[in-house]
Amino acid sequence: MTIQAKTAEFPQIENLTRDVARFVVGTNYDDLPEAVIEAGRKSILDGIGLALAGSVAHSGELVRAHLRSLGLAAGAASVIGTRLAIAPRFAAFANGVGIHADDYDDTQLAVAADRVYGLLTHPTAPVLPATLAVAEALGRSGLETVLAYHLGVEVETKIAEAIAPRHYQDGFHSTGTCGTFGAAAAASRLHRLNEEQTQRALSMAGSQSAGLRENFGTMTKPFHAGRAAESGVVAAEFAALGWTATDRILEAPRGFFHAAGGGYSPEAIVGRLGNPWTFAMPGVSIKPHPSGSLTHPGMTEMLRLIRTHHITADMVTRVDVGTNKNMPNALIHHRPQNELQAKFSMEFCMAILLLEGRAGLAQFTDETVLRPDVQTMIGRVKFGVHPEAEAAGYDKMTTIIDIHLQDGRTISGRADFGKGSPANPMSYADVAEKFRGCAEAARFPADRATAIIEAVRRVETMPDIREMTALAVNTLN
Repeated sequence: MTIQAKTAEFPQIENLTRDVARFVVGTNYDDLPEAVIEAGRKSILDGIGLALAGSVAHSGELVRAHLRSLGLAAGAASVIGTRLAIAPRFAAFANGVGIHADDYDDTQLAVAADRVYGLLTHPTAPVLPATLAVAEALGRSGLETVLAYHLGVEVETKIAEAIAPRHYQDGFHSTGTCGTFGAAAAASRLHRLNEEQTQRALSMAGSQSAGLRENFGTMTKPFHAGRAAESGVVAAEFAALGWTATDRILEAPRGFFHAAGGGYSPEAIVGRLGNPWTFAMPGVSIKPHPSGSLTHPGMTEMLRLIRTHHITADMVTRVDVGTNKNMPNALIHHRPQNELQAKFSMEFCMAILLLEGRAGLAQFTDETVLRPDVQTMIGRVKFGVHPEAEAAGYDKMTTIIDIHLQDGRTISGRADFGKGSPANPMSYADVAEKFRGCAEAARFPADRATAIIEAVRRVETMPDIREMTALAVNTLN
């Protein structure tokens, strides 16, 4: 399917927001294909593990300090990886920041060639925290929780696919903007709102959607995901109380698609919700490394070249890395000075693989980034646009690598997708291994980690989701 942005003339589509609300209210668990449920199960496990890892990030410490400063009474929703239980909106915020803190969370693939792969949304970071917080507070079943999560992801990703690419290219962070709608959809379903109430919740979500890419490489990037999750919860809560809002926030000339994108492609969303589900086509990618998803095809190929040709750092004189023009637009830190900048540095990601043969949580630290050998190797990596990668289309992350060696040889490779993408997917066991690494980083008990891995496998059978969320408490934080 080819979808082209329509920016010259704004589409005149009626009742789009109503149709999205109708989808949220009218879809049942039995409407979810088994393959979609299985894919979602991996992303749910991944999200919980990342919230554990994020709880020990410096941003996690600051979030808890802020929450404690509010002087609020204890609530019914857990901050994953901590002993805190607080009001759902604040738990959603904390867990959204946590999941996105290390930029290790899943990413939406693009359907259309003019939508940039990896630059749509991080589907789970805004939606799962809102889902778990509301479900836990209301004592919803595992089945209701899973359905709400899938509805939220579907709304988020279809809105992101539909809005004109200008939205992202001009500076909006779509995880923060489109993710707010997904969080509101999930929370609305768990509150069992009717169609009209859900429309109002979506409209309030539209007025709260925010996030600017200038903050990439700082703590404010995960703040976007946290606020999207929180805003979705707030929108559903106010809609349940009777708060009023427009009934056409998406399609109106002064609504989201026009104000934030200048246009949208109706064919990407009208009749497309659950048809097919985004988890089924084009799929969602789970990250093997805690860095921007645009680095992952290159990292996957670099690891393959290192292992196949037994390349060591001292053999390398220069590395040329070429991609399409949109990728350097996001990978903006060419001489990173801290771990957050390194996550958006192709140069660091290539350099650390050559030096250490791995790139996990342990490698993305300020101390590692500033090591003299790392900074020297970063200087040997040249990153820019390659015409072959540009011609491949923006729905791929085509990355072309030429490694120039001391002996005069050049070792070359190309990858369109990285490990964890639907083209090279992670199994549940792979995600469980990643989860254990996140739990270890969070100093989380290994036996409790195993219990969560098994709980997520059977989450739909739980009469109360609190059976699972109780396992994620960590009394050390």
